[in-house]
Amino acid sequence: MNHAAPQPSGVRLRRLKPALPRRGERALTTPDLVLLSLLAERPMHGYQANLELERRQVRDWAGISRPQVYYSLEKLAQRGLLRAAADAAPAAGPERRVFQTTERGRRELARALARENWTGARERPPFITWLALSWQATPAVVRRQVRRRQKFVAAELARERATLAAVLQEVGHPYHEAVWAVRLVVEQLETELRWLQKLSRELPHRAMARHPAYAPAEM
Repeated sequence: MNHAAPQPSGVRLRRLKPALPRRGERALTTPDLVLLSLLAERPMHGYQANLELERRQVRDWAGISRPQVYYSLEKLAQRGLLRAAADAAPAAGPERRVFQTTERGRRELARALARENWTGARERPPFITWLALSWQATPAVVRRQVRRRQKFVAAELARERATLAAVLQEVGHPYHEAVWAVRLVVEQLETELRWLQKLSRELPHRAMARHPAYAPAEM
């Protein structure tokens, strides 16, 4: 998430087509895009980028590990999407070399963000899978698992509320993508916690389907 003020890029997003990798190139991954966005804010070396991603709790909303950061830095630099600062020592390696996003990198990031797959996917949370199969568990196990989920969601909700307060203080206004993203998580957790409380009350009434239907057996 960008904690800086939006910068005009001169790119007309409505004219952008989804980015396609060149022959022999792999498509930009989520770690690549996260780093292109972060280093468009300000130049950083790999170690600082890792610290900043940890400070922003990036792993709550994007799958990126410390080794992936250094791999992506080298990959993006080789493709001309990042450039090393003029005074950076080439032998220092990605951990200490200072990188910043190039104009080409900004364009590729904008194209990647125009892809439809960002808005057309559904998550498959493990708890939903468990719930669908829970009729095979004993009632005591079901109650215990629901309580565990309630405890987890309550703890995550408290953490995200604290994160929201910190982001609001840092950003200084509520109209920012970091604020919107954390608020979405907070409201999702609040909704699930209310739903779990309702589920706990309804568990004693759990019953088999009265009119089950199955796919035909004939081939």
